[in-house]
Amino acid sequence: MNKSYSVLPCNGLDKCAGCVSKEVALLLTEETDSKIICPVFYRVADAKYNKLLQETPLLVIDGCATRCASKLAAEKNLKITQKINISEEAKAAGLTLSDSLRIGDTEKKLAENLVKKLIEKERTRTENESSEATESEATESEATESETTDHVTTKKEAYEIYKKDKFVFRLPKKEGFYFNENDVWAYVTGRKARIGVTDYAQKSLSDIMFFTPPAIGAEIEQFEEAGNIESGKAVFEIISPVSGRITAINESLLEAPELINQNPYEEGWIAELELTDFESDKELLHSFEGYFQVMKRKVDEFHV
Repeated sequence: MNKSYSVLPCNGLDKCAGCVSKEVALLLTEETDSKIICPVFYRVADAKYNKLLQETPLLVIDGCATRCASKLAAEKNLKITQKINISEEAKAAGLTLSDSLRIGDTEKKLAENLVKKLIEKERTRTENESSEATESEATESEATESETTDHVTTKKEAYEIYKKDKFVFRLPKKEGFYFNENDVWAYVTGRKARIGVTDYAQKSLSDIMFFTPPAIGAEIEQFEEAGNIESGKAVFEIISPVSGRITAINESLLEAPELINQNPYEEGWIAELELTDFESDKELLHSFEGYFQVMKRKVDEFHV
């Protein structure tokens, strides 16, 4: 039997996208052991589904940009494993959804293809988790050979690690990284920079559910907003460490903002800029050593 989900679908059945969301949920229950969570009932009486949510990964199916299912999951502080948006998936596939509430062949085919993709994603996810668990055991073994001082574990890798209780915060030591006190980094190479949030920021937010990117081509000044990210806890404004013109965004985050939680310094980067005055900008930024002390102070104050 294929891997199963707890499925929280859109309840907007007054739109075609909402009806496709329902069809995807129904197909999953037919092809896997997945169970549907009624969004209306769950909002007022969630106890019925709590055990199911603890035992199976959560799939959220939004119909449109309103993202009512995702917002419900955020209100309930649920951890989302997979998330799709029917309108965005249709657009990516070059399809136009019908105005009718009875789905046709185009919508049925879209639903079937999405179910196949979801089943494969869950299979791949569980395989990766098994592999990561093995790698984690090896990493913990290596850490015992590292030098530890005042909660800091120094390893011969690209990151410095600060530990506080059960929490671990990473910071890149690679030359070219700069940080502001708003917990945003810039990695500068020549006249270009890539920006993103620090490990401290993503752990403070917990599960990131939405990413609003800056506009490509926009000119921003140092310490101006360059988009935002949102979790069930808060909306975090990405305050740019550098001034310049936005030349690219991390489009993967539009579909999978949780990449920021997984690795904010690599897969979870936010945007790329063409720099306009970095020599002036860097006077107001921290190098690794300076921000490491800032991060330690924040961690110690937050986790008292």
